[in-house]
Amino acid sequence: MNQYVLVFLGGGLGSMLRFSLGKVIPITWLGTSFPASILTVNVLASVVLGAVMGWVAGRPEAEPWRLLLGVGICGGLSTFSSFSQDNLMLLQQGRAGAALLNIALNVFGCLLASTGGWWLTTK
Repeated sequence: MNQYVLVFLGGGLGSMLRFSLGKVIPITWLGTSFPASILTVNVLASVVLGAVMGWVAGRPEAEPWRLLLGVGICGGLSTFSSFSQDNLMLLQQGRAGAALLNIALNVFGCLLASTGGWWLTTK
């Protein structure tokens, strides 16, 4: 099957799963308002992506499954899983400094970008 079709189908399924989990996971957690559904999908997608990447390692015949499950479903469910996998790979390569820099730039850069987008549309 075409690589783009696999990613497209998986992405749609992952996005529908994220939306569905957001509807069933309570907004309150430990008695307070907390984005538990986003935490859940981020952790779930990270576990699944880690398992997929471990399973396909050294198995070129499993590439379609990596595209469907890893890139598609996990990507549609949560891009945080890709972020986590990137940092895991950097740590496994002994590049802790690069991993920390990537974490800091992504977290603070995205917070800054979200703030800028908010500011641009509310002023």
